[in-house]
Amino acid sequence: MYARLLNMASSSLAEKELKQESSNLWVEPYRMESSWEPCAHRKLHITPGKVVENNGYILISANGGLNQQRVAICNGVAVASLLNATLVIPNFLYSYVWNDPSQFGDIYQEEHFMNMLKDDISVVKELPFHLKSLDIEAIGSQITDADLPKEATPADYIKIVLPLLLKNGLVHFLGYGNRLAFDPLPSHIQRLRCKCNFHALKFVPKIQQVGALLVRRIRKHSSSRSMLDTQLLGKFIENHKDHDSAKGSIKYLALHLRFEVDMVAYSFCEFGGGESERRELQAYRESHFPRLLERLKNSTSAISPMVLRKMGRCPLTPEEAALVLAGLGFKRGTYIYLAGSSIYGGDSRMHPFTRLYPNVISKEDFLAPNELEPFKNFSSQLAALDFIACATADVFAMTDTGSQLSSIVSGFRTYHGGDHAPTLRPNKKRLAAILLENGTIGWNSFEDRVKKMIQEGQKVSMRKFGQSIYRHPRSPECMCTI
Repeated sequence: MYARLLNMASSSLAEKELKQESSNLWVEPYRMESSWEPCAHRKLHITPGKVVENNGYILISANGGLNQQRVAICNGVAVASLLNATLVIPNFLYSYVWNDPSQFGDIYQEEHFMNMLKDDISVVKELPFHLKSLDIEAIGSQITDADLPKEATPADYIKIVLPLLLKNGLVHFLGYGNRLAFDPLPSHIQRLRCKCNFHALKFVPKIQQVGALLVRRIRKHSSSRSMLDTQLLGKFIENHKDHDSAKGSIKYLALHLRFEVDMVAYSFCEFGGGESERRELQAYRESHFPRLLERLKNSTSAISPMVLRKMGRCPLTPEEAALVLAGLGFKRGTYIYLAGSSIYGGDSRMHPFTRLYPNVISKEDFLAPNELEPFKNFSSQLAALDFIACATADVFAMTDTGSQLSSIVSGFRTYHGGDHAPTLRPNKKRLAAILLENGTIGWNSFEDRVKKMIQEGQKVSMRKFGQSIYRHPRSPECMCTI
């Protein structure tokens, strides 16, 4: 699709190797980052008063993968505080998509979670004996997404959920996910949601230990230790030096390349594969997204693939991601950790990327089969290793700003990374306009426009009304200005 641009990028990278120029790509461009610091974990001064009576128990059965579950947990904590209820350690639903039977205690430290939140809400590991035998659905205390608006407000929970809680002593949120609006919300509830995400959810030692091993091997060991390392890896980052540490540590960029087959098929975009690609993706939609096809069949607002691309609604291809990195000036020898699932099109689709950047690495490259074996059939635990590698990377680059992994990782880096954790966010609509000129645009112009696009996405700003607190933690309820 972009042969001319790729050739120019290859020539530009070759020139940069010869010049051996110093690079500022590994630091935040806006120093205002350092004027914000984490503070959601600080204890608030509470005026002594009457003890609030507990209204009952909240059960959460979260759906989705690792990051969807994380959002559900934090929203459940917020709702428990809102309704003066006790939260039972959340349960994770088994999904044939994620194929992972992991539960809360397999991924997160239960005792740390309970201790971190003990001053805010009551958390227990299981229901009391007298409630265990209740048929929750039969008594009307089971709540699904159909019972709550998508952006449910505190008023919705008080109107819909609280009466059931008071009547039956418990409610069960089945298939719970993102069913709590970000605004308007009382400041102490928002703060608690932030505290849960950035402080209460710690990976279990098994994940921390292998995550630390992965990061050390990518870096070829570094004795330096960042706040991100401390939060995600705990004591394990300090363990023994690897035998090749004498070679010196390296910087690496982590890339979340959202170009899996489900993402590609769901977009209804075209990616240069012609009729065979169209047939293949249509067959995948018929198998996996029949309801979506049914809705579109009855719709009069179908949009052509070219218009979708111009609107910035198509996933970035591997070659497009490589062109962005080359336009920014990352050198050919840059180590790039690739997170996520299998790339649609496999090695042939990745070839333009690896032609420009041959040092593409993954957890499978640095962890032996026996080290990965305990995680083999647990996709969420494998995703936790990707989360660690992305969050602790020197630079994190995303290709889809709407994905849960990209959103939560970038927010984690904002919260704990200070001014040492740059994140690259493309504006897909602007990038599409630049790439549509691929037959005429010069490389210097391409570089300038890509750099401006990325730099504008890195500007420091407070969270706007309605934005995710997990992705945009710079707000008075979550972070403090120095």
